[in-house]
Amino acid sequence: MSEILFSSYPLGRVTLDNRVVMAPMTRCRSIGNIPGDIVAKYYAQRTEAGLIITEGTSPSPDGLGYARIPGMFSEEQAAGWRAVTDAVHAKGGKIFVQLMHTGRVGHTENLPVGARLLGPSANAAPGEMYTDTKGPLPHPEAIAMNEGDIEQAIESYVKSATLAVNQAGFDGVELHGANGYLIDQFLNTASNNRDDGWGGDIEGRIKFALEVAKRTVDAIGADRVGIRLSPFGVFNGMLPDDDMYTMYETLAERLGKLGLAYLHLVDHSSMGAPALPEGLKNSLREKFSGAFILSGGYDKSRAEDDLQNNNGDLVAFGRPFIGNPSLVSKMKQDLPLVEANQDLFYTADEEGYIDYQ
Repeated sequence: MSEILFSSYPLGRVTLDNRVVMAPMTRCRSIGNIPGDIVAKYYAQRTEAGLIITEGTSPSPDGLGYARIPGMFSEEQAAGWRAVTDAVHAKGGKIFVQLMHTGRVGHTENLPVGARLLGPSANAAPGEMYTDTKGPLPHPEAIAMNEGDIEQAIESYVKSATLAVNQAGFDGVELHGANGYLIDQFLNTASNNRDDGWGGDIEGRIKFALEVAKRTVDAIGADRVGIRLSPFGVFNGMLPDDDMYTMYETLAERLGKLGLAYLHLVDHSSMGAPALPEGLKNSLREKFSGAFILSGGYDKSRAEDDLQNNNGDLVAFGRPFIGNPSLVSKMKQDLPLVEANQDLFYTADEEGYIDYQ
């Protein structure tokens, strides 16, 4: 039986050399929120992936909740990312930028002057946020977004996506609707206590995600837009509720009707999170009309099995890509993988970043 994992796949306007996706992973190497030379080298080293999805990249100053994460809202940031995409394309790679507004997950110590820590409602994410200035600090209470803030946030995704494609040279964008960040915060009742049409029932809770997706599609084309979702996820204080099944089925179907290139499904059960119910995973696969990316603790064997069984079209690998830039070659040859040093995942320099072979 031939291996599907290493076969080509048409995705939107590009054809991927294989079905291996490099998952988005925060690495905190963008000093001043601008990707520099080492960021370009990091991604260029990993172009064996059929598709690279970048680390979470903020579409606005308000979304820079973590220390040293990149943005995509200024000319300087677009120029920094252009060096990245040029390096990736020069080696035949394909790359989407993940647009991640952190919402209430962050700290004002990490935000630029004038930016605000915003969320759907005035509540705080649990736990702490690391800051370069003062170390770990509790998440502050977010400022509840008013109608103007919501409109501005939606438009920030649109402007960022346009900048990413037209100036930074990306092949497309992934909207980060997972893991407790802003889009997910609107979806989840743990963070969204609104009753004004942007929360409450299912239609209200999915409205922000759909509006961001629709306007981004209108701006750059549906075949350049994907989305990441994490039903039943608990990261950053998210909690499941009785409407979870129906809400995500409705959302997936509506996103499919917009013609999105893919749905990237998160299952963090391999890292101790509650398992995503197989019934919902299968239902989302049926209801979403575009490509389906599976993720969550995959190795070569499990990825191939799921592709052979038509459970997905592409498979995302995260941490294995940190220590193994040539992950695809290693999997093809069944070579042992290097275990990356977790102590260096979020530091600021080259060590543990571009020094793996």
